[in-house]
Amino acid sequence: MSANTLHELFAANLPQRSGKTFLIDAGRQATYGEVDALAGAIGTHLAARGVGAGDRVLVQVRKGIAEVSALLGVTRAGAVLVDISTAWTAEQVRFVAEDCGASILIVEPAMARVLAAEGIDPARLLPVSAARGLEGLPCLSDLPALPFEALPRRADDLAAIIYTSGSTGKPKGVMLSHANVLAGARSVAEYLELAESDRLLSVLPYSFDYGFNQLTTMMLVGGSVVHQGVAMASEIVRAILRHEVTGLAAVPPLWIQIVRLLASAPTPLPSLRFITNSGGKIPLSTLERMPGIFAKARIFLMYGLTEAFRSTYLAPDRFAAKMGSIGQAIPGAEVFVIRHGEGVARPGEQGELVHRGPLVSQGYWNRPEATAEKIRPCPELRDRIGDEPVVYSGDIVRIDEDGDLWFVSRNDALIKTSGYRVSPDEVEDLVYRSGLAADVVAFGVQDDMLGQSVQVAVTLLGEASREALLAYCRAAMPAYMVPQRIHVWPEPMPRTASGKLSRPDVIRGCSDTSSLHSAR
Repeated sequence: MSANTLHELFAANLPQRSGKTFLIDAGRQATYGEVDALAGAIGTHLAARGVGAGDRVLVQVRKGIAEVSALLGVTRAGAVLVDISTAWTAEQVRFVAEDCGASILIVEPAMARVLAAEGIDPARLLPVSAARGLEGLPCLSDLPALPFEALPRRADDLAAIIYTSGSTGKPKGVMLSHANVLAGARSVAEYLELAESDRLLSVLPYSFDYGFNQLTTMMLVGGSVVHQGVAMASEIVRAILRHEVTGLAAVPPLWIQIVRLLASAPTPLPSLRFITNSGGKIPLSTLERMPGIFAKARIFLMYGLTEAFRSTYLAPDRFAAKMGSIGQAIPGAEVFVIRHGEGVARPGEQGELVHRGPLVSQGYWNRPEATAEKIRPCPELRDRIGDEPVVYSGDIVRIDEDGDLWFVSRNDALIKTSGYRVSPDEVEDLVYRSGLAADVVAFGVQDDMLGQSVQVAVTLLGEASREALLAYCRAAMPAYMVPQRIHVWPEPMPRTASGKLSRPDVIRGCSDTSSLHSAR
């Protein structure tokens, strides 16, 4: 019988794969059967504490077997999974817990102590292990292994709430049904051609839909997941070799580091059969080096947004001809490029990407107005799909003659300068091509003469200087695109929990020139 829920997706591996390795941590492995027992113990405990169908359970646990067991224990109890990054502060944890009305918070011992000290009722806490000062609380590591029958759920029931990073305001919780999660797993597994023999390296957090999809696709095909807790290029390469990893997913800042490392110290990775990118554009200078560095691996460039889980991909056989494109819709979904008030964009035109299909989420938790703004009928598609709601991505893309899509910019991020509309991504790509910068963020600042001035924040490589970078920009860019100011960060830029550059934090930091070096 085909799985309809997240629990059924995992349980379909039992009993045939009970003895197969499912999860690999730094010093420990767990089979499907062992994880099943751990999840059963957690589900039993949650039910005994009154957790039932539709209740929300927050999980903030370090990447590993305990985290996955907690995720599966929550869904086995019929509850809604709310997994958040361990990089988030106690203040952010409290906000999410109160926003979603979490019944129980499964957290690390240190976080449990902080939350209890700041007013969270200890009766709502379930530490991973014994927490000093909270000795009376049960903890995850001591739960008895008891069989527990999963609470029945329907495909359209709420399975998980994924909270955005909140870098542009308070975090919003995106509601995903069981059907959303399973549709995403099936689609991605299809175009990546995943199999039971695959072993994926998990660097991205499970609180990030891109990272969570790695886990669900492996449950779908009966594969294995290797947990990599340290997002360092050298450690990732070692893990690929040590564990014979077949697939690696990362975001652009990490790909830049990995490619730079392997370019300086070429290392054969014979087990690696595919790599994937999402969460932003990889600079062209990095893309151009990837086929030589990953000679035996297929390269998938992908695009997604949490509100639709995953949207497009570029097939590896088109990578050379369409380097940098985000491709076309994934299996089972449809995407359109909309010119507002005009219709669907023709080849060569650009507009906003909208997404239709089974991956469209249920919207934002307790935010009906925000949901109605993001997920709504599209007048330009009414003659095709009627009033069926679609997800408005807020991203501007261009469609080419072959129907492939090219990311241009966030709808609200285009820099309007000297009568031109400049994409920050285009500026960033050109700066990366200089070979002088490691991290780059381009943005616009209000200017009485220009409308907006183009500015960039960079971390420089080696002996590179602001003057050398500015000279390169003047030679490589049209005059209207040349940065009016270059802000030099003395250390790596801040990142979100998913590893992407935290653009709002960088831009805010650039307003404080007392802590940064800047040059006109």
